[in-house]
Amino acid sequence: MTFKETKLEGCYILQPNIFTDKRGYFIESFNQQTFNSLLGLEVNFVQDNESKSSKGVLRGLHYQLGAHAQAKLVRVVKGAVLDVAVDVREGSKTFGQYVAVELTEANKTQLFVPRGFAHGFIVLEDETIFSYKCDNYYNKASEAGIIYNDDDLNIDWQLPSTDFILSDKDIILPKLKDAKL
Repeated sequence: MTFKETKLEGCYILQPNIFTDKRGYFIESFNQQTFNSLLGLEVNFVQDNESKSSKGVLRGLHYQLGAHAQAKLVRVVKGAVLDVAVDVREGSKTFGQYVAVELTEANKTQLFVPRGFAHGFIVLEDETIFSYKCDNYYNKASEAGIIYNDDDLNIDWQLPSTDFILSDKDIILPKLKDAKL
């Protein structure tokens, strides 16, 4: 597995080794010892989540506040997404900046999103299955978010906004300048 730090400190793109032959492929999608060694810190994942979505579904931008903040290791099992991480760490030199990475069934790329980042994705193919690990348990009272179309972030979601499918909750999220941090 290879790790490459993005322009946002602590946010990494991971590429597992892919072994293919006439039967198909094999990857080790996660190894705690390798992950912590390459990252240089101890991350203990406690919860795995999975979603299935149609093309155009936009989920995010979400994060958990305070003691319930979560780091995530995200990947696509089937289909494709544009995955976005936004630095919402007050005082960070990259506060308000984002990275966007295409995660697909074919490329097997993963993104590590550390605590202090908002996270979201838009589905680029029908029947996409998105999987992620969290290092802290979800707490409804601590959920927060940023509206997907915040002009200050200016995220290029790669699809026309007329194609977006959003939850009622995500449509009313605040802009970063008004968000709880």
